[in-house]
Amino acid sequence: MIALFFSLMYKIIIKPLFDLLSALLGLVILSPIFFLVWIALIIANNGKPFFYQRRPGKGESIFTIIKFKTMNDKRDDSGLLLPDAKRLTAIGNFVRKTSLDELPQLLNVLKGDMSFVGPRPLLPEYLPLYNETQRRRHDVKPGITGWAQVNGRNAVSWERKFELDVWYVDNISFWLDVKIFFLTVKKVFIREGISQEGHVTAETFKGSKQ
Repeated sequence: MIALFFSLMYKIIIKPLFDLLSALLGLVILSPIFFLVWIALIIANNGKPFFYQRRPGKGESIFTIIKFKTMNDKRDDSGLLLPDAKRLTAIGNFVRKTSLDELPQLLNVLKGDMSFVGPRPLLPEYLPLYNETQRRRHDVKPGITGWAQVNGRNAVSWERKFELDVWYVDNISFWLDVKIFFLTVKKVFIREGISQEGHVTAETFKGSKQ
């Protein structure tokens, strides 16, 4: 009973408060890096340093995620965007490999759309493709990093990624979040699991095999 009480306290009060204070502190401490990346991407992307996209959050409610823009908007003769690999700029590649593209999501944490730790927010068009178990990843706020990110990130299958997300939902705790935080720092430095084989990031999710 005591363990359940502290678990609920962490989920309802401590974790949101920690997110708010940490996002504020992170923006202050990392502001010089934020500014340098912002300037570099303004130059690389013709004045467009940020990438905005609609994503489903807790309860599948839609919010706008903000990231640093790592690809330009070059198009072919038909006006269609070139493949991701051809639009990824040199500075964008560096920003993505070092996970600096995630920094603006601190603003999403401040707004309450996201948490530091949770399942990564994916695309709205994936919502009808989830099975009932996979859909449970939306029972909590999405995160800048998560259990799936420190256990393979884009190098594992979608099914395995969703299994890890749901496991996190069922096992949220202070110590698990601390573990994920430090594992994330490690992953950033060794640059592991950034992309799936044959893709700049990961292949499109086309539905569960189950």
